[in-house]
Amino acid sequence: MSELLIRNRQRVRAVNVPLLRRLTRAVLAAQPALKEYELGIHLVGAKEMAEVNWNFLRHAGSTDIITFDHADSKLETRNQQLGSLHGELFICLDEAVKQARRFRTTWPRELARYVIHGILHLRGHDDRTAAKRRAMKREENRLLREMSACFPLSRLARTTKVAP
Repeated sequence: MSELLIRNRQRVRAVNVPLLRRLTRAVLAAQPALKEYELGIHLVGAKEMAEVNWNFLRHAGSTDIITFDHADSKLETRNQQLGSLHGELFICLDEAVKQARRFRTTWPRELARYVIHGILHLRGHDDRTAAKRRAMKREENRLLREMSACFPLSRLARTTKVAP
């Protein structure tokens, strides 16, 4: 059984959640040997992200993404873990906007990158050393190119209709 839950609790940008759901499912489907998943994605603002960052990691301030892996490593072997994914991603839209400006891209593309990055962490990728960070970034970029070819990432920015 697979389950994907997306909660949009921020007001920084209007997000096309149905498209984000389709994109996330495609990223999950592109993961080798993944048979089932339970994934929660929380889109939050800087204030909530700073609270999560402090409460769980004891780091001050906001950040772009925090990944929580809920797989029970004591009960599952590594091979079983590769077949399933259980976790949550907290993604800060304020940071996506800020980083998009810094890297001369768009916030919807940054949002897609954060989803991919979090899923890669849940699949066992690590970015704590320079070599592992480069390997993870290569896979992240490959998946982002693949998803960009399949999905109009610019449409993750939902346009709101204004009443006349």
